[in-house]
Amino acid sequence: MAEGLQAGAAPKSIEAFRARLQEIAPALPRRMRDCAGYLDANAERIAVSTVAQLAEGAGVAPSAMMRFCQLLGFSGFSEMQRMFRDAYSPGLPDYATRLALLREEGRDSPSALLAEFVESGRNSLESLAVSIEPAALEAAVRVLAGAGVIHLAGMRRAYPAAAYLAYAFEKMQIPAMLHDQTGRLDHRHAMRPGDALLVITFAPYTPETVALAEQAAAAGLPVVAVTDRADGPFARPGILPLLVTEADFGAFRALSATISLAIALAVAVGARRNSA
Repeated sequence: MAEGLQAGAAPKSIEAFRARLQEIAPALPRRMRDCAGYLDANAERIAVSTVAQLAEGAGVAPSAMMRFCQLLGFSGFSEMQRMFRDAYSPGLPDYATRLALLREEGRDSPSALLAEFVESGRNSLESLAVSIEPAALEAAVRVLAGAGVIHLAGMRRAYPAAAYLAYAFEKMQIPAMLHDQTGRLDHRHAMRPGDALLVITFAPYTPETVALAEQAAAAGLPVVAVTDRADGPFARPGILPLLVTEADFGAFRALSATISLAIALAVAVGARRNSA
């Protein structure tokens, strides 16, 4: 964090973003001031560029651009970019459009794609390391370690993380159940008092996952939600959010930070139960 400056609430609009830049720019050190000047002059690029591309344009390291995003009050670059995407284009393009854009830009070679996804993964992990709240993480582990059965739900893009947790808990002999809705079977009635639910979903949020979390919370079961926004569908009593932001490339988002968080949760819960 820049010396003498503290992050306030993140801007909620493009106008508030520009006002925040003008407010803090005079007191910024040089590299942060370079970030502010470039983003102010190239705001339309934020929604469609990677953090590495914006950092290159500003003449700073990607880590400096990530710190600048946090100085503005965002959890990381992905949250700032999401605000611009919501303002400029409410939805992400479909997969065919994303692939076409990559081909047009000449960024679709295997080696280029690998380099870009390695970079976006690194940025996601750096953001997770500084943004995850230790108290929330400890509370989540305490809830899951004390559960009779840990119920897991993560569909669509979040499915690999939920499936990994089911695998890890089974290997640790921790009772767990994966709610994957295979065959459209609904197992929510398997949740009993003393159990806990861990859900994983990101914007635009899987309705089935959200509904399962709401039902569990209404029934008094503790719910841990790995998600990307504090003001999303899990901003309600009885649901403990663990916030993760994933950097993307070409509107494709990997699960680097999410899988790392899942591994940490599994190992921490296993260690806690074994020591009880």
